[in-house]
Amino acid sequence: MTKHNGTNDVALMGIPLDTHSSYLQGPAFGPARIREALINGAANLTAEDGTDLGTETRWKDSGDLEVFEMRGAAAIDKIYEGTKERLDNGLRLLSLGGDHSVANPVIQAHADHYEGLNVLHIDAHPDLYDTQDIGHFGHGCPFARLMETGKVKRLVQVGIRTLNKHQREQAERFGVEITDMRSWHSDWTVKFDGPVYMSLDLDALDPAFAPGVSHFEPGGLSTREVLGLINRFEGRLIGADIVELNPHRDPYGMTAMVAAKFVKDIAARLLRTA
Repeated sequence: MTKHNGTNDVALMGIPLDTHSSYLQGPAFGPARIREALINGAANLTAEDGTDLGTETRWKDSGDLEVFEMRGAAAIDKIYEGTKERLDNGLRLLSLGGDHSVANPVIQAHADHYEGLNVLHIDAHPDLYDTQDIGHFGHGCPFARLMETGKVKRLVQVGIRTLNKHQREQAERFGVEITDMRSWHSDWTVKFDGPVYMSLDLDALDPAFAPGVSHFEPGGLSTREVLGLINRFEGRLIGADIVELNPHRDPYGMTAMVAAKFVKDIAARLLRTA
């Protein structure tokens, strides 16, 4: 992977930020660990559909945004501007967090770039809090901030298993479509009309498959089920993020390898629609 911007290229963008985490720091080191897992020699760069990122000339790395240890509106604004610049240069982005707060400005930039944007959010948590002790930009708030803009056509959440009263009320307020784990079945899918952005929090997976996260939420998805979600939904994928890898809690780099696996399949899907 080389650092380069070009029309219709698909590129990684690292967002090393975890100052909006409510419980543990560590996700700021996620982008580096996922990149290491991609090229560590234990696996090749081929996605399951046969796309080889090692030989694909449209697959790039646009580097990291310089947001480490930033916080609040200054961090959000810098992430928005960095995302917008890359989108304006013709890139399709696969962003690596970082805590989930980074999704708010990244998706807002996509919503400004793609009219009628839909969002598929895969997570254990709905992240619809109005605020947290760490403020309105906490990693439990990004989808509340996003839906307040009125720029997202449709928000579909799957994998949820922590929906409390406040967030249920928020979901009703914003018209969020939620499939929680009690209602999940292995052939679940969804159809979108228009461009789709995917936001994937690694704690959507059961901790047995992805222990390297800050918030363990038993009863989640398997790696294979998430791969099915990535490849099965109907709609035109135009961007995505993978967030909340915490290397401090990741034995033997297991979760980083899961994230790298998702990178390959998401990148392959983005390349098919570039």
